[in-house]
Amino acid sequence: MTVRSREETPKSVARDPSPMHVFDDDAVADLLALDDLLGVVERAFLKQGRGEVERPDRPHFPVGEGLDGRDEPAGTGLAMPAYVHGDPAYATKLASVFPGNAAPEVDRPTVQAQVLLTDASDGEPLALFAGERITNARTGCIGGLAARELGAGTGPVDLAVVGAGQQARWQTRAIEAARGVERARIYSPTPDSRAACTADLRHEGIPAEAVDSAEAAVRDADVVVTATTSETPVFPGDALADGALVVAVGAYEASMRELDRTTFERADRVFADVPEEVAAVGDIVDNDVASARLLPLSAVFEGDAGRESADEVIVVESVGSAVLDTATANYLWREASEEGGVEIAF
Repeated sequence: MTVRSREETPKSVARDPSPMHVFDDDAVADLLALDDLLGVVERAFLKQGRGEVERPDRPHFPVGEGLDGRDEPAGTGLAMPAYVHGDPAYATKLASVFPGNAAPEVDRPTVQAQVLLTDASDGEPLALFAGERITNARTGCIGGLAARELGAGTGPVDLAVVGAGQQARWQTRAIEAARGVERARIYSPTPDSRAACTADLRHEGIPAEAVDSAEAAVRDADVVVTATTSETPVFPGDALADGALVVAVGAYEASMRELDRTTFERADRVFADVPEEVAAVGDIVDNDVASARLLPLSAVFEGDAGRESADEVIVVESVGSAVLDTATANYLWREASEEGGVEIAF
């Protein structure tokens, strides 16, 4: 047997880290296709429902109080880490929600975010993505999948959207991709906002029209989407048509509420993307909805629950899940290969 001297003993050689890739919003837009993302989000829900994910509690906290003499917070900061078992990487999203950004004099996104993707095998940072489009698109896919699986009938839907921000646009786009939109009625209390949203959707080939009230939008609609930061109900539940599907994506904490008591009294079933978190939002708490009524949305994709008749009213409540962010970031990284984005070295 050959014995090596100390000088001959091989040593581990530290390798230079691979460069991290940074993807701005334009780069994310080039990679992302809603037709593909719908399947990515569905798989993520299935994995979440089966317990095949790591999804720590997401802290959210007020920010901005004391800044420039403010005596109240300007917005909310959130940290959202998650990992889907078997995926090559995990992600951490740093997000913010600033309702005041929607004001015309500010004109910035209400929701802003960055998503950091990290190698699950060795912890090496892989990519940093501009996160607004990721957040908006994956949330939009919740509405798209709900319309496909839980909407009454088949074919394009008569859609009502209450809210006229970016999420209103993405919900409409995803429903168009998943099912088709025959007509989209858009309502916001700000006329300029609903006009701008309508114009954008029409430019994309979606038949949209602005209406003057939430009730006018909702009445006779097959699918109703609420995408607001409201603290009070945004439409009367008695305006819902029999068989309507309601997808509420705006309320994510106890102070926020989009739906009224009548909507839940009429609902035959209530689904939630993350039931334990949805149970704490204003829609549920203020309307005295029992947490036992909240069915996991993943059960729909498993085939264990769904619409049972055409005239049922169904509600889907969403607070968002970091599982969808990590699934989307992994998808984008696969699409990008090693050439995507701008390389940086730490």
